[in-house]
Amino acid sequence: MVKFVLEVALQFISQLTKAQYKAYLVGGFVRDYLLGIESNDIDITTNATPKEIKEIFKDNCLPSEDYGSVTVVFKNIRFEITTFRVESLYVDHRKPSEVKYIDDLYQDLLRRDFTINTICMNDKGEIIDYLGGQDDLSKRIIRTVGSAKERFSEDALRILRAIRFATIFSFEFDDDVLEAISECKDLILELSYYRKKQELDKIFASSHAFEGIELLLRLGLDKQLELSRLKDVKSTNSLIGIWSVLNVLDKYPFTNNEKELIKSINEVMNLNNLDPMTLYKYGLYVNSVAGEIKGMDIREITEAYNNLVIQSRKDLLITSEEIMGLLDKEPGAYLTDIYEDIEGAVLYRRVRNEKDVLSDYIISHYNGERLV
Repeated sequence: MVKFVLEVALQFISQLTKAQYKAYLVGGFVRDYLLGIESNDIDITTNATPKEIKEIFKDNCLPSEDYGSVTVVFKNIRFEITTFRVESLYVDHRKPSEVKYIDDLYQDLLRRDFTINTICMNDKGEIIDYLGGQDDLSKRIIRTVGSAKERFSEDALRILRAIRFATIFSFEFDDDVLEAISECKDLILELSYYRKKQELDKIFASSHAFEGIELLLRLGLDKQLELSRLKDVKSTNSLIGIWSVLNVLDKYPFTNNEKELIKSINEVMNLNNLDPMTLYKYGLYVNSVAGEIKGMDIREITEAYNNLVIQSRKDLLITSEEIMGLLDKEPGAYLTDIYEDIEGAVLYRRVRNEKDVLSDYIISHYNGERLV
């Protein structure tokens, strides 16, 4: 897959060079390629302006909100293309207020965050490395382009990006980066929760998530990130499980699905995750995450779930129509009460999940006096 993507990427920048423009793969894809990691993070840097890029790839351009950037789909692969530029006058420690197009790759690379993200590749597959990114890759070091304090002061999100790269690749920080994080970490408070969560999601989803959490704690960033319970994350490898422990629904933005999962996980933390009704009501995933947080054996939870007599209401061998027929009743709220009763009876094996048995149970337990 990596070879195929690289071949398509080289074909893509060849389209630009054939049109007499300079163009290079840069950043994440080249870095990951040199590390032997599969990547779909494909960025192109070029001296072609967005207008010129759109003229070359007319029907394949997608709308983009980033000034000076164009997104192109080429052979079903998405490319983010940015024109060589210099940036100045950063505002709110996040974005530059002034951008100027240039015709110099080296000057363009000087505006970037870390040396390992400045390595380029031309259309022949040759590496261009002006800033020592390959050396830092081999030494497994995170080093900024120029002064770390200046880079972090320009864009405070780079602090969390540094943590992310150190976590994912198990790299170390150089002394300048460590010192600058200590001096600039309060700037994190000015970042949006949305941007912070994007980076934290990548850290927490990493196979080295615990190392990332330890790094955040060691650098004292739990305070700036307003994650007072970060030190309590000890036994779950689940991204949603980590957020459940952190319990920051009132601060960080979550999708509706994430919110429901976090609320459900926190609810079952106080329940028996091997109990049939708890497993039935909340499902395997929620109980497994909660069980992992509590240090339970996930295999035992999975086995208990797989041994449930029923795993959803549709598994009951009697229908609403049949219940109404047995009781000679029209539809009503009483059906919910009956279903909840027979679900419990079946789950705890007091009643067999057989149509005749369920029918007898309903007739004997429900009569006109009990139904509303």
